[in-house]
Amino acid sequence: MNYLLILNDPPYGTERSYNGLRLANELAKDEKNTVKVFLIGDAAACGVAGQTTPNGYYNIERMLKILALKHCGIGVCGSCMDARGIKPEAIMEGAHRSTMSELTGWTQEADKVIVF
Repeated sequence: MNYLLILNDPPYGTERSYNGLRLANELAKDEKNTVKVFLIGDAAACGVAGQTTPNGYYNIERMLKILALKHCGIGVCGSCMDARGIKPEAIMEGAHRSTMSELTGWTQEADKVIVF
């Protein structure tokens, strides 16, 4: 099954992106599934490299890296990056600057679209 998860919230301050990534990682455990994650709005900051969190606290970058290692697509909305001053070189390895056009394609390919 093809899943697309769209995250809207910032990496920290709410748990919506955290919970979305928990679900994405569980879905990606089944090799029959294809999982893609699109970071839009404040969630664009989820894709920034170099996140440091206190011991015992979840780390969104680390959660995304697990998905990247499983060859899941991770797109970061380019206009959302621009609005927040996030440069392409600041994005973590395994994620890429993306577009609404790519999101449209991913949505059309998905069997299920889940929005957090």
